[in-house]
Amino acid sequence: MDARSPSTPASRGRDADLDDFRIGSSIEVQALLRQMQQERALVTLSTPTGDSYTTVLEAVDPHRHTVLFSAEAPERVRALLDSNEITAVAYLDSIKVQFDIEGLVHVHGGQAGATLHARLPDVIYRFQRREAFRVQPLASTSPVARFAHPGQPGELMALRVLDVSLQGVALLLPEEGPAFDSGARIESVELDLDEETQVSCDIVIQHVTVVGNGGRGRRLGCLLAGLDPRDRTLALYVNQTQKRRLASLGSLKG
Repeated sequence: MDARSPSTPASRGRDADLDDFRIGSSIEVQALLRQMQQERALVTLSTPTGDSYTTVLEAVDPHRHTVLFSAEAPERVRALLDSNEITAVAYLDSIKVQFDIEGLVHVHGGQAGATLHARLPDVIYRFQRREAFRVQPLASTSPVARFAHPGQPGELMALRVLDVSLQGVALLLPEEGPAFDSGARIESVELDLDEETQVSCDIVIQHVTVVGNGGRGRRLGCLLAGLDPRDRTLALYVNQTQKRRLASLGSLKG
C-alpha cells in the first residue's frame, strides 16, 4: 500500500487504514531510525519505475535534520537521483518499516566515503500485527530473563530484556556471554518484567545479531512458546507499557 496515494475518496479510506501504522512523533521516528542504524538493517530505496538500491543507514542527525546512507554503487544511485518519488523499506525482525525519501543528494568522499544524504523523515509507517506489537520496557524497570543455559549445565543466565510482544522477546547477550544457535529452544524461562509481572515460558531463538558497530554484545530475537493462551498477564503488561510510554512522550512534547 503506497503512502503517496492521491487524495481521492478511495485513497482517503486507505490513508485512514494507514493511520494504525503511522508514527509521527519525532522521538519515535528517530528511535526507529537509530534501531535500523544499530542493527545494520538493509534498507531498499526504490522508485515507482522499478529502480532500486539496497544500502544501510549510516547516521541520523536530528540537528541538521538529515539521514545518511552508504552509497558504494554510483551507477545504481544515479537512477534514484533522477526520481522525485523514492520509498525506503527495511525490516526489523519481521516488522516492515517504510518511509518516504526527500531531498536525496549524493555526497562524494569524506570520512564515511560516498554517502546519500536525505531529509529526516517526519513520518514512518511500521507494519505489524497488533499481537506482534513490541514495546521497550520503561527506564524505571530493569526486566530480565532468567534460565539455565541448555548447553552448559549449571550455567545460570540473567539477560536484559530489550523489548517484548505477545509473541516474542529480544534479549541482550553480553559480548563475553556463551554462544547461542538460531533455532535453539530454551525451556523454563522466567521473564521478570517488573514488580507485578512475571511470566514462565519457553523461548526459541530465531535471530542472533551484533549490537552496534562496536559489537558490544548480541541481540537474541526469540519466539515465546509454551504460554497459556488464557493468561492475560503479558497482554496487560504490553498494553500498560505502551500507554505509559505514550503518556511520557506526550509530556515531553508538552
